[in-house]
Amino acid sequence: MADQIPLYPVRSAAAAAAASQRRAAYYSAAGPGPGADRRGRYQLEDESAHLDEMPLMMSEEGFENDESDYHTLPRARLTRRKRGLEWFVCGGWKFLCTSCCDWLINVCQRKKELKARTVWLGCPEKCEEKHPRNSIKNQKYNVFTFIPGVLYEQFKFFLNLYFLVVSCSQFVPALKIGYLYTYWAPLGFVLAVTIAREAIDEFRRFQRDKEMNSQLYSKLTVRGKVQVKSSDIQVGDLIIVEKNQRIPSDMVFLRTSEKAGSCFIRTDQLDGETDWKLKVAVSCTQRLPALGDLFSISAYVYAQKPQLDIHSFEGTFTREDSDPPIHESLSIENTLWASTIVASGTVIGVVIYTGKETRSVMNTSNPKNKVGLLDLELNQLTKALFLALVVLSVVMVTLQGFAGPWYRNLFRFLLLFSYIIPISLRVNLDMGKAAYGWMIMKDENIPGTVVRTSTIPEELGRLVYLLTDKTGTLTQNEMVFKRLHLGTVSYGTDTMDEIQSHVFNSYLQVHSQASGHNPSSAPLRRSQSSTPKVKKSVSSRIHEAVKAIALCHNVTPVYEARAGVTGETEFAEADQDFSDENRTYQASSPDEDESTAEITFYMKGADVAMSTIVQYNDWLEEECGNMAREGLRTLVVAKRTLTEEQYQDFESRYSQAKLSIHDRTLKVAAVVESLEREMELLCLTGVEDQLQADVRPTLEMLRNAGIKIWMLTGDKLETATCIAKSSHLVSRTQDIHIFRPVTNRGEAHLELNAFRRKHDCALVISGDSLEVCLRYYEHELVELACQCPAVVCCRCSPTQKAHIVTLLRQHTRKRTCAIGDGGNDVSMIQAADCGIGIEGKEGKQASLAADFSITQFRHIGRLLMVHGRNSYKRSAALGQFVMHRGLIISTMQAVFSSVFYFASVPLYQGFLMVGYATIYTMFPVFSLVLDQDVKPEMAILYPELYKDLTKGRSLSFKTFLIWVLISIYQGGILMYGALVLFEAEFVHVVAISFTALILTELLMVALTIRTWHWLMVVAEFLSLGCYVASLAFLNEYFGIGRVSFGAFLDVAFITTVTFLWKVSAITVVSCLPLYVLKYLKRKLSPPSYSKLSS
Repeated sequence: MADQIPLYPVRSAAAAAAASQRRAAYYSAAGPGPGADRRGRYQLEDESAHLDEMPLMMSEEGFENDESDYHTLPRARLTRRKRGLEWFVCGGWKFLCTSCCDWLINVCQRKKELKARTVWLGCPEKCEEKHPRNSIKNQKYNVFTFIPGVLYEQFKFFLNLYFLVVSCSQFVPALKIGYLYTYWAPLGFVLAVTIAREAIDEFRRFQRDKEMNSQLYSKLTVRGKVQVKSSDIQVGDLIIVEKNQRIPSDMVFLRTSEKAGSCFIRTDQLDGETDWKLKVAVSCTQRLPALGDLFSISAYVYAQKPQLDIHSFEGTFTREDSDPPIHESLSIENTLWASTIVASGTVIGVVIYTGKETRSVMNTSNPKNKVGLLDLELNQLTKALFLALVVLSVVMVTLQGFAGPWYRNLFRFLLLFSYIIPISLRVNLDMGKAAYGWMIMKDENIPGTVVRTSTIPEELGRLVYLLTDKTGTLTQNEMVFKRLHLGTVSYGTDTMDEIQSHVFNSYLQVHSQASGHNPSSAPLRRSQSSTPKVKKSVSSRIHEAVKAIALCHNVTPVYEARAGVTGETEFAEADQDFSDENRTYQASSPDEDESTAEITFYMKGADVAMSTIVQYNDWLEEECGNMAREGLRTLVVAKRTLTEEQYQDFESRYSQAKLSIHDRTLKVAAVVESLEREMELLCLTGVEDQLQADVRPTLEMLRNAGIKIWMLTGDKLETATCIAKSSHLVSRTQDIHIFRPVTNRGEAHLELNAFRRKHDCALVISGDSLEVCLRYYEHELVELACQCPAVVCCRCSPTQKAHIVTLLRQHTRKRTCAIGDGGNDVSMIQAADCGIGIEGKEGKQASLAADFSITQFRHIGRLLMVHGRNSYKRSAALGQFVMHRGLIISTMQAVFSSVFYFASVPLYQGFLMVGYATIYTMFPVFSLVLDQDVKPEMAILYPELYKDLTKGRSLSFKTFLIWVLISIYQGGILMYGALVLFEAEFVHVVAISFTALILTELLMVALTIRTWHWLMVVAEFLSLGCYVASLAFLNEYFGIGRVSFGAFLDVAFITTVTFLWKVSAITVVSCLPLYVLKYLKRKLSPPSYSKLSS
């Protein structure tokens, strides 16, 4: 019987008629019948030739194909043709290698196929298959894979791998340049910090897992209750969970201590929603007299195979020892998922899924590691530096004339100049990012902000597209009941007391009639329902409407123990939530009225779904539009009176559908839809969701900063458009182009052409139309949408939101940011370059999944304008300065080698090289993280300054080249100056050049700084003091080469006036021209921000 129910709900005549009218509007030339429809399509193609030219791939060849067969379109073939040698060279080899690795991993880690199962109550030994242990494991590594895993994560970066090769080469005697620690100390430091950080994180994860796995639960056995660890729970065990205790595994709910046979659970750790969920025990086991009777019956649960969807479950409960056997349908309301918490009563359940097969573990995905644009740009510059290093080494060997074992000399030169690529670059940048994160979290103007991903703070300063959710992000997600419309009369907030008096009077009337004990009243009303309709009074209509609204709501009761107060709750006979792609926000409940013996089917839902279900009326559509324009969210409430026969027929078909194992959801929907016909329209309700504080000025600030804002929402078109206007996402003067619903390629082509003719107007498009357009004209649609000042996508599913973000990233190559507050925004947040979560009414799921978490939407302005700007500018300056520090010393080495007949001898020994990159210059260079070009107030007052950041001018090949030229000039001056001025004391050349180098670096930091901070001054003098102090006990390092010609540092010599003035002269020549150039540039071509600060 159950399998004979049609799978898809029958389409209503009204919906079919509407669809055919739409088709007729597009294919007006087509006559009746399928052949005509085919002709209409060809005619459309001819018409499209007369439309404005548009690159939409509209060849005849493309149109002759079936609409669904879009893989054979010319565009697709075009991209397929490119796969040749060019494709292989441009990255195809990388793709092939990745594919091969993925295939090998899949072969090695082939997962066991998941299957449906039969679970006998309290008999784990009866399980046919072996199921995974119920242990939680969040650790990345184990004892054996920890070191290899961490090392792989580090050395997959070009920079670190390069230094590993260089350091390892020092074990070869012929290639040894200096002391081993010169190379291994910096690398060892970086690795030690990384390994220590990973080890601490891993140990914390291990402790958390151990704590969870060691939690004790009561297990019911034939001999009574026994305590069992969470990790030892098996499929088939009967587990008792107390109030406020975590549910250890996925279970079917058998019994509860609550008299109603139901309980509430909190699911905020699973789906991010804060409202409690009602769960119902299996009636067969709930009715058993005692707890021990669970072992006296022979029963089993059939459960579907483990799957991802936390909102659905299909299974059956069967008791074999009764005559006839009892079969009960199991759905999501009979389940208790792991990681949820019991909010009321004590529950007993049978375990059906454990460990890796539980819903919570299956839905836990490791988010991808996000890499910032600045890191990618620096990686490119590092590769350019490596190329320069190879070229320089080859030039040196060539000038030597390839004498002797030249290849060995080539490798020695590669090692000598290896400081061109500084290992301290990664350390400085990582420390800088940590500092920015700390500053963001300590900012008193944006309290409660949390940085969850410390690797991408610079991304906040490079954003071009901001994709935002509506409900709870732009709005407060606090619904205020504003309007009740009955067709002829409308009630607002100021007339709510009238509704109250009407309801009060009608209940008084019913009560007085009931107390009159009129025996004929019930059959009298029953007979009236079959008589012709009489126009009802306003009072009775309000009574009906309010009763329907009250019955069609899920209410969470909170019990409080108070002396002398007893509360009674009354439940509707069945209260179910149905939601599929076409029908949303619907609750329906057949309800039997005891006073009249009438069976009434109440239902509420969105106007889009309900307009085809209710009887014909002339006001619903118009009033929905009016309310939507006011920014109200609408719900339509309707009812239908059923006869006893109709209800019994529905009940039997519904029970059959619920017991079916295959396509249960569709079959249940089909049965329910058989009732959803010709319903009586009761009322239309409107609730207001107010905007968050300062949304309008924040959106205006972002728009002025050159950020394009897209609103992606699941709400309906009218409400989304209204909120877009009221929040000033779309300005009052701007036109709005509402993209008409399209269902096929031809309609999409016409609509895109119509949209292309509009200029400077906001686009509003629904999820269905978007899907069709992306299917055939993905590139064209994205190109047109990117030209719009604002885009609103309504009726978007979570996967569509993520898809739009991915498309924007791929097509524009610009940085995107997604901001949301609910579980449905998580996929979008994780897909964007930078994800921001708001802690809202819907829970913390979005906030926990995001890179940055804020408490209010208005905080995003300061987060981007101030912290985004500072993070990007500071990191760009820091990265380039660290590179300059390496380049200048490599230039000096090159000059030194060329003077000494191209000998591959190091200029500076051991500790001097380590000290140069650390103690002598690290503090002043790192103090650049405190620098700022514009005051925070100025950056917020003039958001236009943000536009410059998105162009990436602070770190580009141009700025990098300028720093290279500066390094070559300064390195040359320092080395040649030392050689020219100190001909007499040639042995002191190391001391002279190194002192001048340290002074130059300190002066260059001062030249780079735009706003001084007291810590910067401290860092400068601290570094200088450290250098002067170290001169006393590092004299043996100031010799030249491996054989130091017996030249050691002479303390008497460095205190002479001659030494001091000559070092000062070299330093002045290396730095003064740069100071002069900087002064002239600020005078003749000042940057935009300097005009404001002056």
